[in-house]
Amino acid sequence: MLIAEISRNALELPLEERLELARRLVESVVQPAPLTDAVKDGIRRIEDVAAGRITGLTEEEYRAAVG
Repeated sequence: MLIAEISRNALELPLEERLELARRLVESVVQPAPLTDAVKDGIRRIEDVAAGRITGLTEEEYRAAVG
């Protein structure tokens, strides 16, 4: 199978499956370091936003929260 064909097929997967595929591909080429609880929480939050389970802050909301 050619890279272009694999890519095309992968991009047609649902979001959750694309995230799992990306995770597996990265782990296949990078020796994963142990994750701290804070990093695990950050990853989970990013995945929640990417999957649409929660909405992120607008720039205005973010600036109000940190300002």
